[in-house]
Amino acid sequence: MLRERNKLIVRIHRTLDVCLTTTAFISAYFIKRYFLSSPFHGLTIAPNYYILLLIVVIIWYLTFNGFDLYSSYRRRDFRDIFLETAKAVSTAMLFLILCMFILKITDVSRIMLGIFFMLDISLLGLSKGMAYYFLQCLREMDLNYRNVLVIGSRERAKDIINTIDDQQSSGFRVIGCMDVDRCDVGKDVINGVKVVGTIDHIETFMREEVVDEAIFAMPLRMIEKVGDYLKSAEEIGVSVRIAPDWQVHALTYRPGIASIHFEDFLGIPTMALHTTPVKHDALLVKGAFDFLFAFIALMILLPFLAIISGAIKLFSKGPILFIQERCGLNGRKFRVYKFRTMVDDAEKRREEMKDLNESDGPVFKIRKDPRIIPYIGTFLRKTGLDELPQFINVLKGEMSLVGPRPPMPKEVDQYDRWQRRRLSIKPGLTCLWQISHNRNDLSFEQWMKLDIEYINKWSLWLDLRIILMTIRVMLWGEGR
Repeated sequence: MLRERNKLIVRIHRTLDVCLTTTAFISAYFIKRYFLSSPFHGLTIAPNYYILLLIVVIIWYLTFNGFDLYSSYRRRDFRDIFLETAKAVSTAMLFLILCMFILKITDVSRIMLGIFFMLDISLLGLSKGMAYYFLQCLREMDLNYRNVLVIGSRERAKDIINTIDDQQSSGFRVIGCMDVDRCDVGKDVINGVKVVGTIDHIETFMREEVVDEAIFAMPLRMIEKVGDYLKSAEEIGVSVRIAPDWQVHALTYRPGIASIHFEDFLGIPTMALHTTPVKHDALLVKGAFDFLFAFIALMILLPFLAIISGAIKLFSKGPILFIQERCGLNGRKFRVYKFRTMVDDAEKRREEMKDLNESDGPVFKIRKDPRIIPYIGTFLRKTGLDELPQFINVLKGEMSLVGPRPPMPKEVDQYDRWQRRRLSIKPGLTCLWQISHNRNDLSFEQWMKLDIEYINKWSLWLDLRIILMTIRVMLWGEGR
């Protein structure tokens, strides 16, 4: 599955390069024909530049396959990436000239080809530079890694750790090992990885630390009640892999939530239990749509955001934005942005108002909260416009447009095990709870079940439906 996802990304990357090359060719054509000053202005009717563009697309696509343009950027310097791109374009241009000679295509403007050559290198270099530094920022924000907990500390576990370390471009990072023997706790396994605890503390560890996957790298027959530990991971929402030898006959546990897949993990065959959607193509589309939608929305709404900011300053002293630490994917901490709808000392007054809380569970809600800023605060909360700054969180890759709302860390500490699974996907601006007709009257448990239902039934069409329904809710002012 990892290999399939990587192939998909490479195909998309290569297609983008060909699209940019096509853009460069068309731009060069119009620059030469319409925008250059005399005597360089204009183009002859012959040859047929449509045919030439088709030849360019074919040659560039085939040539790009022969160069190291699509391997991981993680261990490479951008200068090397740019030089490799320039070499690929130069080679493709030589093939184009050779092809024109063989096919006897004459009268092609050399100036136009020169403009095309420079534009192509510039556009490809710019796109790869943006991708390079964007991925670098994600790594610095700890968003481009999947944290792996290895169960076991002997030879098989060492093989797993070495494989991950040798292929850092895969995006996995081992955060520790667990074993069955208490005497092994604290010992070095390999490459600086330590035994962080015994397996009977796996649920506590997964609750307190960011764990994306757990790999069982020891014989299952050596683990008493292995089904209980698998059930813990499944309900919390952590993906599980079982490395060979699999000892499947010793596994009496049958997953109630997870789907079972046999996958290649960095060259190692594994049995994987996934509790979240394994639709990599659709998830990639979701991520791209999130970024583009958030970027365009922020650009369009800038004047409106400025008006809201001015209104907040007019009706209340204090900052425009309310910034608070929340929990994201698998418990990752990040700072969420909202328009401030309450008085500046609202958090300090929360403790003295805890007896007025109308919500069950760890959530704090009051129907007519006296801390809300008059007029503008009420309006923003009813329409949901206070959430608009979270488009910034979407651009940073911390949130999605659709997904369970990001909870506060102290709320997560009070979650039951099954409720923790709502953290197994990126949080979002809106979800099923937000579009429920009687959402303000739902219990905390009903809210959590709606989030779990979203994870179980996720699809691109469901996201689109939720987005459209959310717009209706905002227009009707059903928030609180």
